[in-house]
Amino acid sequence: MNVEEFRKYGKEVIDYICEYGSKIEERDVAPTLDPGYLKKLLPADAPQSPESFKDVLEDFEQKIMPGIVHWNHPKFFAYFPSGNSFPSVLGDLLGSAIGSIGFSWASCPAAAELETIVMNWYAKALGLPKAFISDAPGSAGGGALQGSASDCVLVSLITARARAIKELKGNTDVHDSVFLPSLIAYASREAHSCVEKATKMALVKLRIIDADEHGRMRVDLLQQTIQNDVNAGLTPFFVVATVGTTGGCAFDDISEIGKVCRQVPSIWLHVDGAYAGNSFILPEMRVFSAGLEYADSFNTNPNKLLLTNFDASALWVRDVMSLKKALTVDPLYLIHEHKDGVDYRHYGIPLSRRFRALKLWFVFRTYGVKGLQEYIRNHMVLAKKFEMLVRRDERFEVRNDVHLGLVCFRMRTGDEPNHQLLAQINHSGRMHMTPAKFNGRYVIRFCVTYEHATEKDIIDAWTQIKGFAEEILRDVQLEISSAPATPEAERTSSEPVGPVSGKPPIKKKLTRTKSLRFSFTRSISREQFQSQSEHLMDGCTPILVVDPKTIQENFQQATEDNQNNNTKLKDISDVDTDEASN
Repeated sequence: MNVEEFRKYGKEVIDYICEYGSKIEERDVAPTLDPGYLKKLLPADAPQSPESFKDVLEDFEQKIMPGIVHWNHPKFFAYFPSGNSFPSVLGDLLGSAIGSIGFSWASCPAAAELETIVMNWYAKALGLPKAFISDAPGSAGGGALQGSASDCVLVSLITARARAIKELKGNTDVHDSVFLPSLIAYASREAHSCVEKATKMALVKLRIIDADEHGRMRVDLLQQTIQNDVNAGLTPFFVVATVGTTGGCAFDDISEIGKVCRQVPSIWLHVDGAYAGNSFILPEMRVFSAGLEYADSFNTNPNKLLLTNFDASALWVRDVMSLKKALTVDPLYLIHEHKDGVDYRHYGIPLSRRFRALKLWFVFRTYGVKGLQEYIRNHMVLAKKFEMLVRRDERFEVRNDVHLGLVCFRMRTGDEPNHQLLAQINHSGRMHMTPAKFNGRYVIRFCVTYEHATEKDIIDAWTQIKGFAEEILRDVQLEISSAPATPEAERTSSEPVGPVSGKPPIKKKLTRTKSLRFSFTRSISREQFQSQSEHLMDGCTPILVVDPKTIQENFQQATEDNQNNNTKLKDISDVDTDEASN
């Protein structure tokens, strides 16, 4: 493709993107295709000769688009926001066109220096402690853009592990691996599964700490568990606190956790704020950032709640030298004479790095801090609107504390009818939501994600949800909820609404296979279910439920065993019983 062809087709692609965005509501939010659909549509081998770009674009629309989940659709309420905006797309386009591989200052001075500047802008906008801001007086800290929150957690854990081993090792020549069995990490049961994955990769043990009824880590259990490990001669070295958990957007008490961690010098405190950390750009949300002065590292994802395209996850550390000591590898071919320039290859796992700072710079410059604040506040207002609508209907309940854009709700029934409700919602194609286990109950996560979301989007969604629920609730007994009762004043009839756009709810009962698929659940045996109890969730894997067939088989087996035992007892006389008891 030459320059003129690129100019021509580049304009066509931009036009396509604009058309896609302006008419996205005409598309179903998510496909209902079966796995393997695309293999049937594409050839088994790559073409030997060039094909026209026009044909490629046509195939994109006809074959790829039918399998796309539209994360920036007004009725996409699943997971968390994907962080997409036109300024970010354009910044990414320029970064891709330039094609720099910014592993060092020498490889691309502008990429390195812009990242430093943007990370300081970002930290100041969030109100982070000065220890994380590289240009603050007396600061030894700083930040870098990583690929994801998983990268941030892994990098922080590796750094904490290196620091702890250094202290244990002292001046001896013992290999580092000798100390691995004594290292212990800690996280809440509501923490993201990337913490568990990081501990596996780092070959250290993880203690999972139970959460309270609000989904927050129980600090008393954390303190007791740490003390037990210290008494056993082990080394607590890494604690993860979460602000905005995946399941229910709960905020751990960083201050109290930080005080516990300060009692043990070997502990590195990391705060994971992948989604909700961005809300600290609002002064009214900084009540949840209290205690960050105790943290050794903090991460948040502009690609979730700051309108910046994936991938972009920001990590700040209090002590940059600890990070560099743990990760620096300096082969001769990478050494350069510009010692005052920052080499971001020492701040993460990969050597090669994308020019991520460019798109974030575009976003900050185009929206300004005030524009980003307005965007987040709109999500908060709409989430509160949905919460109010749910609480008005006595057949439903809200299970989480709604602080940001996530509402976890369910019908006041057993879990199975709620599985059916989510399956019907997702199978319709007109809305998309995901489940979670919160306080031991299956909940449906309703997260405001669309940049330009309106109250009408929320009311339309609730109207369709009620339509699906009414069909299911005809034959289902409501239960007394353990959730806080809805105030009487809120139990008024819902305000009248106009006609709902899109297809009407599909009333047809789904097969069991489709019900499991579209409710994001997976049936397993009781033994498998129990073995999964010590693993963290990630918000995207299916919710595990005990297979009803297994329950029935276990019940039948227990009945047969009971009958056999009764038969044996009939053959035992009173004398035999007395002798046995003697």
